[in-house]
Amino acid sequence: MNDLLHSIVKLRAVAPAPWRSKVRRVVVILSSSRAGSSLIKQLLAQHPDIASLDGEMEPYLALTQNVFGPHSDSDAVGTLMQPDVLADNLFAELSVPSPALPSPEQLKIRWQRRLLLQFPLLFIEPAQRQNLSDALDEAMLCLHRDGGQQTDEALQRMILATVFRHQAWRMNFYDGQPPSPLPGSGPGASGYYDEPMKLEEPPFVLPRSYRRQFTADDAASKILLFKSPSDAYRIGIHEQLFPRAEIQYIHLSRGYAQTVNGLMDGWLSPTGYFSHDMARAGAALRIRAYSDATPFGQRWWKFDLPPNWRQFTRADLGDVCLNQWLAAHEAILASRVPALRLRFEDFMGQPAVQFQRLVALLGLSGLSLPSRLPVTMATEAPRALRWRKREPALLDMGRRQPVRTMMEQLGYSMNPDTWT
Repeated sequence: MNDLLHSIVKLRAVAPAPWRSKVRRVVVILSSSRAGSSLIKQLLAQHPDIASLDGEMEPYLALTQNVFGPHSDSDAVGTLMQPDVLADNLFAELSVPSPALPSPEQLKIRWQRRLLLQFPLLFIEPAQRQNLSDALDEAMLCLHRDGGQQTDEALQRMILATVFRHQAWRMNFYDGQPPSPLPGSGPGASGYYDEPMKLEEPPFVLPRSYRRQFTADDAASKILLFKSPSDAYRIGIHEQLFPRAEIQYIHLSRGYAQTVNGLMDGWLSPTGYFSHDMARAGAALRIRAYSDATPFGQRWWKFDLPPNWRQFTRADLGDVCLNQWLAAHEAILASRVPALRLRFEDFMGQPAVQFQRLVALLGLSGLSLPSRLPVTMATEAPRALRWRKREPALLDMGRRQPVRTMMEQLGYSMNPDTWT
């Protein structure tokens, strides 16, 4: 594994960027999984004063071995290994909104680096790397002919379809991409995500097109925005990365019923949220209604890996998901870091009002919501009261004292008629 990581790091060819001490402001969204953090981050990332990653920090933590296995028995991280190298990778991937497309050369590099994180054992092969380079050259030529007038989504779809025209099934592992109509475009021969080496967790994100590269000047003048549910278990790493920066936290919450329901849907998905290959850790999962219900259920852990995960390898799927909700918020509250509090239900109830409150608290201005909120990292089309499909089991969970206590701490009523 170390040799493979070394090869991938070498192929990505990220230049040193000694800017850690220049960063002045960082905003971190803390939440459980399936709480809406991807949406909040996507909306805030449109502000010209905010620099953000296309996805999460997880792949770069993996490249620097700050992950489960080499450095930890869970997603929790204390002292960072290789903080300079980790920061180099973050600076290389951060970007800022721009009205114009980057140069074709820059856009090609961004796609090459991203795809290497998503299918590392495919694109580490010289012949496949050459095929990728040729496909991206073709896509850049099409982009030039069109004059760069397409939307970001249309550009992403065009480039992705060009890269994977002979392996269209791979497109099903990307967030927001409609099912491919091409022959043989199902989710691979196995019928599910079955990659032997994982760095980025599917559903994969795509490089955003209308962005410019982060610079040394941006380090001092922009707000760096990060989000990953696993950050709940590693509060303090941003202080290590950016020792002179003000770190501002947003604690985003969602009620247990909605969260657990969303987590259960994700655990059963054949195409998304594969976070940890437990076979590499020598752990076999026996999670009821998951390990016995899916062909990948003995091997793959999904979403965040709390420090107490070993207590749940033989539990019911609902209890695994409930623990992910509880463990994340317990860790956030136990850290006692000052944080802006935002309930996702409040945001969805009054998005414009809550967004302006959030923007004002961050000291930003001139940013409003789009006419329609984007759908991101969804297992199915959003709708109200989705949790009711598992209503009896979820209400039963609500009778447990730890759940009632946490709901009260987060400011929620236990009356299900108030849940959205």
